[in-house]
Amino acid sequence: MGEEISNKQVILSNYVKTSVKESDLSLRTSKIQLKIPSGCDGAVLVKNLYLSIDPFILVLMKNQELDLPSFTLDSPIYGFGVSKVLDSSHPNFKTGELVWGFTGWEEYNLIKDPDQLFKVQDKDLPLSYFIGILGMPGMTAYVGFFKFCSPKKGETVYVSAASGAVGQLVGQFAKIAGCYVVGSAGSKEKVLPRWHRHLL
Repeated sequence: MGEEISNKQVILSNYVKTSVKESDLSLRTSKIQLKIPSGCDGAVLVKNLYLSIDPFILVLMKNQELDLPSFTLDSPIYGFGVSKVLDSSHPNFKTGELVWGFTGWEEYNLIKDPDQLFKVQDKDLPLSYFIGILGMPGMTAYVGFFKFCSPKKGETVYVSAASGAVGQLVGQFAKIAGCYVVGSAGSKEKVLPRWHRHLL
C-alpha cells in the first residue's frame, strides 16, 4: 500500500444552463493512495502538471454530448493535461515518464484506460506547449489551415472567433504563410490583447 495524501479536485456541482456560475463548480479535497490498487491492471497513476481549459469543456458541463460522454455530477471534470507518471501497471508507461492527454481535473489521477495518453518525446520544449500549440488547439488550427484551407501567399484569410485558443493560432499561421488576415471576436477586450500582440 502506498502513501496516502490529499488530492484537490474540481467537482461539477450543477449542469450549466447558460454561463458558468461559481456555484456550478466546487473544490473538494479527497484522499488518494500513491500506488495503483491491487488488481487494477493496465492503469497509470499521474500527478497533473498542467490542465487545459478548452471550448468543449463548456459543452460537456451543459450535459450535451460530443464524441465524449457528458460530465457526471459530483465528480471531477476532465480535459487535456500534461502529467508525470507516478506508478504504472501498463506495459507502455513507466514511472517518471511525462505524458499528455485526457486526465481528471485533480492533483492526482488514476487513469484506468491510458490508451489515449501520449508520451512527451521532446524534453527541451516547455511542457505547456503540449496542451497548446502541440495539443488540441494547435493540431486543430494546423490541420484546418494547412490541410483544408491551404491559401496562397497574398490571399485574404478571415478568422472567426479569432481570440479563441484555435483562432489565434490560425491567425498566426496565416501571417507566417504571407496572407492578409482579418479576424473577428465578440468584443474589443477580446481582440486587443491577443491580436495586437501577435499580428501588429
